[in-house]
Amino acid sequence: MTCDEAEILLHALIDGELDAGHAREVEGHIAGCPRCTAQLAAYREMSKAIASADLRYAAPPQLRRRIEASLPQTRTPNRRSVMKGFAMGSAVSAIAATGLFAILLHDGDDQRIMSEVVSAHLRSLQAGHLTDVVSTDQHTVKPWFNGKLDVSPPVIDLTAQGFALIGGRLDYVDARAIGAIVYRRRAHVINLFVLPAEPPSWRATWALGRPPPTSYSVVHWTRGGLDFWAVSDVEKPELEQFRQAFISRAPS
Repeated sequence: MTCDEAEILLHALIDGELDAGHAREVEGHIAGCPRCTAQLAAYREMSKAIASADLRYAAPPQLRRRIEASLPQTRTPNRRSVMKGFAMGSAVSAIAATGLFAILLHDGDDQRIMSEVVSAHLRSLQAGHLTDVVSTDQHTVKPWFNGKLDVSPPVIDLTAQGFALIGGRLDYVDARAIGAIVYRRRAHVINLFVLPAEPPSWRATWALGRPPPTSYSVVHWTRGGLDFWAVSDVEKPELEQFRQAFISRAPS
């Protein structure tokens, strides 16, 4: 395990979120690495300082009264409106129970895919979910995908551009297995999801509204018959810089 790989897992180690295998790997690396030992000690001191600080703030009663006064006055619902709402809820429940909760939307509904890749990104940040293969060597990560997916994703070393390769894993987006390539930008994780690009078609999807806007940066592009979705909590310009670096190094 390298220092770059260990640094990402230090917070999870402190919080007791690592499984036994990953915990042993990180602890073994720390035992022989003065730099990571010092970093771990600094993180622990920071955690103690935050835990001991009195950071709670009680809002004054005047604030509550001001907020309540600014809210629109609501009318008590009459029996007819209540029954109408109940009927609508029953209809939606009945439709969902039969599986007929869909309408036809174009397969290019980027909002739906974006919602799925952001959810997959969040799942990956849980302990033990980030990588199936841990390596900074693209020649180790790329062969690992062979035979596991219909299309093996391109794996590119972007360390010189400031995006360190961490490893890769299998994930699921749009009801199919895909490859996820994991990079690090300082302390931030970048998940690059790679899906086979498909010609436009019509398919059923949720009719109950689009997913809400995400607070994560998401960049999408298509190249060589593949769809690429990069997700991270870095600022959008940095993720765009990642996209440009990946495209410039990708085989044509």
